[in-house]
Amino acid sequence: MNVAMSGSELADAIREIDSEAVTDQSDDAVWITAESWPDVAASLRDSEALSFEMLSLLTTVDYIDHFEVIYHLLSLSKNRTGVVKIRCGEGRIDPTVPTAINVWRGADLQEREAYDLMGVKFEGHPNMKRLMLWEGFEGHPLRKDYLR
Repeated sequence: MNVAMSGSELADAIREIDSEAVTDQSDDAVWITAESWPDVAASLRDSEALSFEMLSLLTTVDYIDHFEVIYHLLSLSKNRTGVVKIRCGEGRIDPTVPTAINVWRGADLQEREAYDLMGVKFEGHPNMKRLMLWEGFEGHPLRKDYLR
């Protein structure tokens, strides 16, 4: 049985990695800056105390005034999970987050799906193209402003 790390526990662990990374926390998640994500992700995976070896889920949320990318991490060796969230800038124009594919290969298709359906770009992704819809499809159908 996996135990969820609280937002404050995970925030404290991330502050040890990068004191400037954490922007907010809740009972079950922590928000970090997009710029800090590559180093924080690698440290979350490589840290003996945390060992988040697996990205189990990546999703995006459209809050109308901004987008968030949510990472559900899993440590098989420590039997724990953690949730890291990144706010994609301000507004709806060109939401971008650094890729996590260099840390977790499982991010590949999940990032492409988020790009395809929500329009969030993952900077540094080696194959950022549509996954489900055809090239040339206009728009991103899971956005709240998408007109059907």
